[in-house]
Amino acid sequence: MFQRFAALLLLAISLMGSAQAQQQPQTDLQRTKLSVGLYRIDAQVAQTPRQREIGLMFRKEMPQAEGMIFVFEQPATQCFWMRNTLLPLTAAFVADDGRIVNLVDMQPMTENSHCSEEPVRFVLEMNLGWFAKKNIKKGAKLGGELFAASKR
Repeated sequence: MFQRFAALLLLAISLMGSAQAQQQPQTDLQRTKLSVGLYRIDAQVAQTPRQREIGLMFRKEMPQAEGMIFVFEQPATQCFWMRNTLLPLTAAFVADDGRIVNLVDMQPMTENSHCSEEPVRFVLEMNLGWFAKKNIKKGAKLGGELFAASKR
């Protein structure tokens, strides 16, 4: 009886540990340097389905010059929500050539869908208002290796 109880207790503890591990922000992704106008961005790259699924969930803060760029295999209408995302964000939906197709402000912990106005392969998330504060609007071009690679 004691062995069964001990085994169940161990199982419960391991399940709690894995559930907690799933609620940790991902901060160790590959990074890339992006630019827009005079501004530089240090962006984490979310390129696998799992990395894109987690995105910026559970993050409590993010430096102003940092963001996360989501890279998809094919251009498509991309839609994002803010489940388990604690930070208010602005999403830039970006075409292969680096052109910002549209910008959308997103509130934390919501499941409202925010979509690209045309098919895109890239979505760059920054702190809410980052683009507006720098007067970066729809049509502006992002630079960086990701977009140079798309031209090949």
